[in-house]
Amino acid sequence: MLFVDKPQGLTSHDVVARARRALDTRKVGHAGTLDPMATGLLTLGVGPATRLLTYLVGLDKTYETTMRLGVATTTDDAEGEPIGAADPAALEAVTLERLEQGIRSLTGQIEQVPSAVSAIKVDGRRAYDRVRAGEEVELAARRVTVSAFEVLAVRRQADGIEVDARIDCSSGTYIRALARDLGADLGVGGHLTALRRTRVGPFATSRAVAVDDITPEVLVSPAEVAAQLFPVLTVSGDQARDLGHGKTLALPDAADAEPMAAVDARGRLIALVAVRAGVGRTLVGFPQEAAE
Repeated sequence: MLFVDKPQGLTSHDVVARARRALDTRKVGHAGTLDPMATGLLTLGVGPATRLLTYLVGLDKTYETTMRLGVATTTDDAEGEPIGAADPAALEAVTLERLEQGIRSLTGQIEQVPSAVSAIKVDGRRAYDRVRAGEEVELAARRVTVSAFEVLAVRRQADGIEVDARIDCSSGTYIRALARDLGADLGVGGHLTALRRTRVGPFATSRAVAVDDITPEVLVSPAEVAAQLFPVLTVSGDQARDLGHGKTLALPDAADAEPMAAVDARGRLIALVAVRAGVGRTLVGFPQEAAE
């Protein structure tokens, strides 16, 4: 596994391409796209460890962001075209109390309409591709959870209000849409001007490397990653071999759990397993050489 601190201006695919070159392998994938304007934690799987990515995609996340109130844009971020601008009286009416009320309305479980330029597929095509082709795109609202929406700073300017915030949210939450909806609720419009992802589940930017520093030496073993996500089941050499052959294991003392990380005595991730009624079966297997 590989944790990268993505810089602004690169797409997630650009980072994957650089990792492929640096690690001399085609088998690299990522769990959760970051827009080119965004920075921060991008989680990549390398080789058979790409099989873990499915379990990373749905983890909750933390973002640090700057929202600009006073103008909406076609893309809900700074890369779009402005759509009108609030007059000074409307901006003056945005008191700290009203701002806090607007943020409270966007905290907790909410129904959110994703940005029209999101990567969501509509009839087999990405929404942003349809928008760029001049089509009108309307996406259905989806339930997401914003567990924390903390204001870090507010800066008032003649033509807008900048709000720095830290947001903890479920997978699938669009921070651009939060900026859009906060501005709409306050009657002044809003869009995103900066976004940094600082956490994905238990993994933070503190352990990420720069794109130019990707080498085989900075890879994190699949076993270490899996151990932070799931209960660990230590297996013997014979059990590891049986799991590798798709056999079930008799585990009379193991509690029911799904998945569990089956790790051998050498610290290698052998498989993710499901344990039910004292029987363990393989959900996803990992070739042993991938963890060496």
